[in-house]
Amino acid sequence: MFYHAFNGYMDNAFPLDELKPLSCSGEDTLGGYALTLIDSLDTLALLGDRERFVASVEWIGKNLRFDMINKTVSLFETTIRVLGGLLSAHQIASDYATGMRVPSYDNQLLNLAEDLARRLLPAFDTPTGIPFGSVNLLHGVDKDESKITSTAGGGTLTLEFGVLSRLTNDPIFEQVTKNAVLALWARRSKLNLVGAHINVFTGEWTQKDAGIGTSIDSFYEYLLKAYLLFGDEEYLYIFQEAYSAAMHYLYHDPWYVEVNMDSAAIVWPLFNSLQAFWPGLQVLAGDINPAIRTHAAFLSVWRRYGFTPEGFNLASLTVQHGQKSYPLRPELIESTYWLYKATRDPRYLDAGRDMLASLQYGARCACGYCHISDVEHHKQEDHMESFFLAETVKYLWLLFDLAAGPDNIVENGPYKYVFSTEGHLLPATPQISLVREHCLYYGAYCRSGDLRQTYFVSEADKDKHESNDSRIYGSWTKATYSSEYPTSEPSAFSGLIKGFCPGLNHGQTFGLLYMHPNDEHRDHETVQPEEPTIVQSHSVMLLPAQNSDRSAPDSGNDVNDSQTSGESDVTS
Repeated sequence: MFYHAFNGYMDNAFPLDELKPLSCSGEDTLGGYALTLIDSLDTLALLGDRERFVASVEWIGKNLRFDMINKTVSLFETTIRVLGGLLSAHQIASDYATGMRVPSYDNQLLNLAEDLARRLLPAFDTPTGIPFGSVNLLHGVDKDESKITSTAGGGTLTLEFGVLSRLTNDPIFEQVTKNAVLALWARRSKLNLVGAHINVFTGEWTQKDAGIGTSIDSFYEYLLKAYLLFGDEEYLYIFQEAYSAAMHYLYHDPWYVEVNMDSAAIVWPLFNSLQAFWPGLQVLAGDINPAIRTHAAFLSVWRRYGFTPEGFNLASLTVQHGQKSYPLRPELIESTYWLYKATRDPRYLDAGRDMLASLQYGARCACGYCHISDVEHHKQEDHMESFFLAETVKYLWLLFDLAAGPDNIVENGPYKYVFSTEGHLLPATPQISLVREHCLYYGAYCRSGDLRQTYFVSEADKDKHESNDSRIYGSWTKATYSSEYPTSEPSAFSGLIKGFCPGLNHGQTFGLLYMHPNDEHRDHETVQPEEPTIVQSHSVMLLPAQNSDRSAPDSGNDVNDSQTSGESDVTS
């Protein structure tokens, strides 16, 4: 399946972005930079196709240039498809341990990724820190660019930008994306729900429908995965709060609905095809039982029509008008893989076989696989998204390879991997997941000098001496990237912590409330700056935030001592 589509693209569409599989031609859909090839790189490596992987890496390194592309592109799609594809392939091509080391490789993909990311940075220059949805690769943000963006668009950038920061030793990429996540979370409702669309200048929600599908889905996904990959407990804390609220207000066993973020009133009893990633995320969080029930419900829709429509009305139990298409989405297959990995229940192999058969008999066409424009009549459309090769067939292959006795870098390789929302492989190497420890090893190479000081330790901490067993949750040093929103300087939000105190909740421990200072819904009274509080018995020192109008921590937001990320060998 992969090679039928990949060869169809290379023979008929390359170097255009995507394949038109019915007419056997190509089209530029995102930026005109061989999108499908970039999106397919780590799948080639995963399949062990060394020859094509090497040839593809070398071609991209020699021919791709972003300084020649005068196009306005989606920040979200460019990040997850292009930036993620380049970073994943870089880490495979540069590492002998993967078995796919490219002899001629000299960080060309990493250099391209850094160049691309810097061209995306102007999108983050907003009063809230939440980025614009689109940016021109040559000229920055267009003057007429919409100020409305989706929650997923602003909150699904942390993995790719965070990995880039760790590979380049430049904190700006991770800083701006984490600021965006904190800015979105600070504007949540009293119910700990977030809406679908927000104004990046005013911070006002323009669409208050809360759900786990369209426009919000991967916001939840990257909260947990950023914790798994980077070990940043702030992401885990936010995920725990957000997940708990979603299960309380959105979950109508086994389905999920959309509700008003303020009142929790149901506004949309709809199964959206993008919701199908959720059972897989629940596996990573260790919440298996609801994942099993929800997956069974979603799979019943697939088996009813042969594919999952973009929308299925739960009130009438019919395909939602205007949402009858299936654009080769991978989410249900992804969840099937994770549930099989967690349970080894053969029912998920049966599900995978059914979905594979649907694609083979309903979507396969002359040069690749076609969109299905109407799941009720299986009408084909002349388009194939790049994510079909990056995700859909990848998760199918991983599912059956795992059952047959896995022989691939994900299951048997030198690292554990976190999958991006585009299905790209992000390895938990010491350089990525243990940056501080990595640079403490004797002989470790950190190009920007003392990384422990410039990268992870706040200005307030630079003059202080630490004991060997203390753990410091410092903030980034002051950003050189301007923004009026307070989170552009995380040091204004975070305190200096030494050790752990079991009696403090997460908000107290980190000195964080995660609420916007001007939030009209806030119930807590503000506190004035006071002297640092030192708790001698637990070796904890809290420094109050620099903002005088920050709220006192909410004692009701206690964090359960048992973390939700109860993965064993499942870490991605």
